[in-house]
Amino acid sequence: MFQLKKTMDECFIQEGKMSLPNQYFAGRVGSKFIIALRDAKKILGVRCPVCDKVYCPPREYCDVDLTKLDENWVELGSEGVITNFTVVNYNDKHLPRRAPFVMALIKLDGADTPVGHIVEGIAPDLVQIGMRVKAVFAEKTTNTIRDIDHFEPIS
Repeated sequence: MFQLKKTMDECFIQEGKMSLPNQYFAGRVGSKFIIALRDAKKILGVRCPVCDKVYCPPREYCDVDLTKLDENWVELGSEGVITNFTVVNYNDKHLPRRAPFVMALIKLDGADTPVGHIVEGIAPDLVQIGMRVKAVFAEKTTNTIRDIDHFEPIS
């Protein structure tokens, strides 16, 4: 059996950085969600007519019974509860905030699935699972989920 062995002396190494730009297409369902955030400051979900599960962020098909959901829109509240969270303790140019900051899964009132977002207005070491929070909409729209600037605790 032939086996090719190479040493580091035989390899060409080019040091440098590579940029990998990309675009994400939200699709028809995701676009309706983003447009409602941007234009009406409303958070929408989709309800499955078979199992009654409400998804936010919305999706086209129910993950329980594969029912098509794109015509079963419901308006959700802008308040919810933290179901899980992490404290981001490092800085990177791709992150939305300077460290430390909290990224949480938030189950909005009326939804069965959580949405991931930033929590501000509280020290990271005081954030707790079960804490009630409310959405704070961005002053300037971005046409992304970041039209919700962050969530903050309800006092």
